[in-house]
Amino acid sequence: MTDGLTKHYGQVVGVEDVDLEVRAGEAFGFLGPNGAGKTTTMRLLMGLLFPTRGGATVLGLDCWHDSVAVKARVGYLPGEPALYKRLTGNELLSFIDGFDGGSRGYGVELAEKLELDLSRRVRESSRGMKQKLALILALMKKPPVLIMDEPTSGLDPLTQRVLYEILNEHRDDGATLLFSSHNLFEVERICDRVGIIRDGRLVATESIDELRAKRLRHIEVAFNDGVPPGLSAVPGVTDVEEVGKRVRFRYRGDIDSLVKAIAAYDVADLSIAHASLEDVFLEFYGAGAGGEVK
Repeated sequence: MTDGLTKHYGQVVGVEDVDLEVRAGEAFGFLGPNGAGKTTTMRLLMGLLFPTRGGATVLGLDCWHDSVAVKARVGYLPGEPALYKRLTGNELLSFIDGFDGGSRGYGVELAEKLELDLSRRVRESSRGMKQKLALILALMKKPPVLIMDEPTSGLDPLTQRVLYEILNEHRDDGATLLFSSHNLFEVERICDRVGIIRDGRLVATESIDELRAKRLRHIEVAFNDGVPPGLSAVPGVTDVEEVGKRVRFRYRGDIDSLVKAIAAYDVADLSIAHASLEDVFLEFYGAGAGGEVK
């Protein structure tokens, strides 16, 4: 939980007056473009940064006065994990196990699920391998709280799917999950609620269903007999652009209604692409998510 959490870097705003509550046992997605303030918030929660003003607690513990206790109870994945380059994965697991005790076995199990070779040294590993290892180190003690900054960064789609399953298992076991992302679909796979941050401010907290209702789609349709008149009058259709027998537009609403509206015509091709998260921000929360702070 945060209360008026604020962090300034000189004249640059990292986060400003963030009031955030993550309920016990829920998966909460922290959404925003790069530079919105996601990483700053997580570093504050872990006691790695000191706030300009405001406060934050994790499991009832003050994030700064009780930072050691917080770190003992949280599995933390930073956005840019720093790993000992000379060590192998096995050696790192044993090193962390020396602090937590009894967690190495689960770490090896996670490595098997993620198909990670623990005999390889960190300096010899690809970005994706390093990300897998950092994930294992955060998860292996089965902490009651997981705080993860872009957990699927550098992972291939198949590994992402395995990770989603692992995170859902932890949530089913009662863990609370807070993770940041700029990937709307990733958040939909895991989360119960999302917080949307822009320019360091929390602009909305919504359920997944509420967010889906605001999802934008980019539609392109090719008609054999030319673009039918009146398409722009279909509810939810905006920014219509006709090019020959093709039409491009943005659509928000029930996709079934749109399909039924165009099914009455001779359709040659149909393409549907989900709008990016940045498009969602531009549409619903105004333009611009700026700054260099992550």
